[in-house]
Amino acid sequence: MATAYRSGWHFIDLVTAIPHSGDSLMVTVFGEPVVVTRDEDEDVRAYRCLRRPRGAPQPVRCAVRYGMIFVNLDQRDHRLVEPESPNVRTISATPRSA
Repeated sequence: MATAYRSGWHFIDLVTAIPHSGDSLMVTVFGEPVVVTRDEDEDVRAYRCLRRPRGAPQPVRCAVRYGMIFVNLDQRDHRLVEPESPNVRTISATPRSA
């Protein structure tokens, strides 16, 4: 059940929970520990804490909207995909009333 909701944006806390640079917040999202921090540039960032030895924290997509912090644990790339065939036909039609 948890895997069905991993690809969405999840509310973590209000941005006022980490008001100063260097502040951090540790939460668990679907059984995975996530650290949300405010860096020196006052940007809010999120990292997945790996349990492997010597594993570096893995960045997680993070967004602040209307004073609320959201994270997305989905690792897939959500960029727009170009069509596979370069020969895309464009059909232009003129309506009969014109």
